Amino acid sequence: MERQLDFLVDKVLEQLEKKLGEMGAGSAKSQASGASHAGIAAAGEQTAAQEASNRQTANQPTGTEALASASAAAASTAFSQAHSGEGAGLNASTEPERISQVPNPKYREGMQELLASTPARIGVWRAGVRPLTKTMLQLRRDHAAAVDAVYGEVSEETLKEFSLFTVETKYDNTENYLKRPDMGRIINDEGVRLLEERCQKKPQVQIVVSDGLSASAVDANLRDVLPSLYDSLQSYGLSWGTPFFVKGGRVASMDHIGEILQPEVLVMLIGERPGLVTANSMSAYMCYRPRKGMVESERTVISNIHRQGTSPVEAGAHIGTILSKMLEQKASGVKLVL
Repeated sequence: MERQLDFLVDKVLEQLEKKLGEMGAGSAKSQASGASHAGIAAAGEQTAAQEASNRQTANQPTGTEALASASAAAASTAFSQAHSGEGAGLNASTEPERISQVPNPKYREGMQELLASTPARIGVWRAGVRPLTKTMLQLRRDHAAAVDAVYGEVSEETLKEFSLFTVETKYDNTENYLKRPDMGRIINDEGVRLLEERCQKKPQVQIVVSDGLSASAVDANLRDVLPSLYDSLQSYGLSWGTPFFVKGGRVASMDHIGEILQPEVLVMLIGERPGLVTANSMSAYMCYRPRKGMVESERTVISNIHRQGTSPVEAGAHIGTILSKMLEQKASGVKLVL
């Protein structure tokens, strides 16, 4: 999805430059020059007096209006091309090489090594004191994805696929969840009733899934992590109880769940706090005999589970290995020897 959005951004800029090149002299030309060198934001910095003096006719649109129109047309064209096959160059299985936008870097090989070693925004260059238009569009896209991850909901299709029923914490709503982390650590009364009615008591392994701070992380990774985890547990001869989904859960809700179901070990697959590199990162928190009053050093965690980080399939297999070691050593967290 991120590569498709990058492609759309590139097509928008390409179409925008083409449209602006056809506008001719006047305000549109002036604004286009500003846009190509200082980003779209700089296009609005022409004064009203300059706009009035540069208009060719009374009914000709201003440069800002023309720029907005061109942007909309370019976006529409790029979207249509991407979905009609002109974007066939996009290959989901191939990671495109990142190219530095710094003109004539003194150490080009070193710059490329840096770009290959991190997804951070480096080598993006600038237009004056401002970022380039492409950089700003990508930044706003990634920020929007992070917001959507926090305020989104895990799809019912994903939960049905793995037969996960839902219980809720006392979080009440997303705003309260963000302000009151403690409310996300307690399963509500209805949830407690459902767990007691539908879940196996004292299982060897209890699997819990939660949206946490990224619902999109569950949708993006669960289909790879969970089957791999099941296979890994089977290979070690381990059994598991009734998996379920916790809406509005925090990591420490596993302690309350441990009090109710009393499993030997518990693993919680939960969405991580989204960032500007990815909004789809998941963590797996594991502990031996979870209970209220546990400290964080008693938990073991695998983090950054996503397609550009820890492979979801490999993570599922590794979780099974760690859970087997917990059962062997009757320990987790800093006391566990891996």
